[in-house]
Amino acid sequence: MAHESIRGFWLGAEADPDRLALVDVDGTAVSAGELARSVNQLIHGLHERGLGDGSVVAVLAPNGRVVVELLLAAMQAGWHYTPINIHLRPGEVAHILRDSGAAAFFAHESTAGLAREALDEAGLDAAHCFVDLEPLREGQPGGRPEERLAGQFMQYTSGTTGRPKAVRRELPPMDPDAMITMLAPNLSRYDIEPRAGNVHLVTSPMYHMAPLAFSYLSAHFEHTVVLMEHWDPELALRLIEKHRVTTTHMVPTHFHRLTRLPAEVRNRHDLSSLRNVMHAAAPCPVELKREMLAWWGPVIYEYYGATEGGGTLVKPEEWLEHPGTVGRPWAGADVRVLDDDGNDCPPGTIGTVYMKLMVDFEYKDDPEKTRAGRRDGYFTVGDVGELDEEGYLYLRDRKIDTIISGGVNIYPAETEAVLLAHPKVGDAAVFGIPHEDWGEEVKAVVEPVAGTDGDETLAAELLAHCREKLARFKCPRSVDFIDAMPRDPNGKLYKRRLRDPYWQGRERSI
Repeated sequence: MAHESIRGFWLGAEADPDRLALVDVDGTAVSAGELARSVNQLIHGLHERGLGDGSVVAVLAPNGRVVVELLLAAMQAGWHYTPINIHLRPGEVAHILRDSGAAAFFAHESTAGLAREALDEAGLDAAHCFVDLEPLREGQPGGRPEERLAGQFMQYTSGTTGRPKAVRRELPPMDPDAMITMLAPNLSRYDIEPRAGNVHLVTSPMYHMAPLAFSYLSAHFEHTVVLMEHWDPELALRLIEKHRVTTTHMVPTHFHRLTRLPAEVRNRHDLSSLRNVMHAAAPCPVELKREMLAWWGPVIYEYYGATEGGGTLVKPEEWLEHPGTVGRPWAGADVRVLDDDGNDCPPGTIGTVYMKLMVDFEYKDDPEKTRAGRRDGYFTVGDVGELDEEGYLYLRDRKIDTIISGGVNIYPAETEAVLLAHPKVGDAAVFGIPHEDWGEEVKAVVEPVAGTDGDETLAAELLAHCREKLARFKCPRSVDFIDAMPRDPNGKLYKRRLRDPYWQGRERSI
């Protein structure tokens, strides 16, 4: 595919202003011309308030038209776009505002109270905090700004310890339209084309990097972007059918909850429009992905990457030949698996996964963390995995989540996958808890499916199920039950909330 054929959102809106560009969370349809005019007015209004090249725009809002407008504005005006998770506490938001040096702070009406508390805690002036965007747009021209510069994402990583750190990249010194041709491979590697008729469904919060980036790129491929405010498996199926969705991005938790829908619900909707379903964020249980491929057909593409960069890719047919892999490096990328001494691990040996540093970044104001994750032009985010003889990468877990029991490394994701395959399990988490002799033992916490009691009978059934599928040392020694697993709306599990109570007064060895 010739990337030169991609004209991008702004040129496309001028050429075809009536094209349906966006379907908001309430179903409101927005044309490309209307969206472009609103974005340009925002830029002019913020320029008048002093925002210039390199300014940071922080956004605390759920999915909606405003998020898309601010994103497009930042990326045309040469600003850093910093999304903030709406589930953070005031002190956490205050840290991001102070640390980023945000010149403008946007909050949705549903997050206005949180925004005010964060501003107070940060000791910042509320003059550049906006909930209503209309005063910014009022009286402003709808045409492009005369001076345009490509913007850049500045995402804060959640981290495992300490305050989150910003992944900061320099602004690219180029016109926003030219930048789109540079970014095109980020969609085209999944066999997605810039053509009319494509529709992208946003299933996850856009304060996470993957849904944010896929939405942004889809807008520039001139695909209609359909927004979900929050994840609902049955609603997702209805929207796919209603809007003839062709592309979407999901995580394994979404797949699991889709497959747990009653058969009559799953079979009720026409999903034949789907062509490219991208997924990542966590190791996907093999049987779960087989079930999804059997249901949706060969449309599911898996990749591995991080906010900091990437990565690997495996296409549907390829995955069926190498089940469980997250793929091989895409064009220009590379992956290495290293031992603790920095040596390359031979095929089949588990080590720390490092990805080639393709675009330089730094953790803002933290050179030590930036250096700590680097080796010879590669970086790691702490995942562990192994390569096979053909160079396919298989993820095993996060290094921080590895259980060391009796000197043996146990990777919880493998045990979680076995539990999730059980029909009475709605969700599962596995982690290490203290053991006097072994150091750690394997604990499982399970959310039963609706209508199933989490009792001793189910615990015994699940333990027997694990022993049938896994080596004994990988099996949980006990199972606790929970009404609802602590996950964020994007499906990320807050495992520390489950694990930490078992370690109170004790110190983990890793």
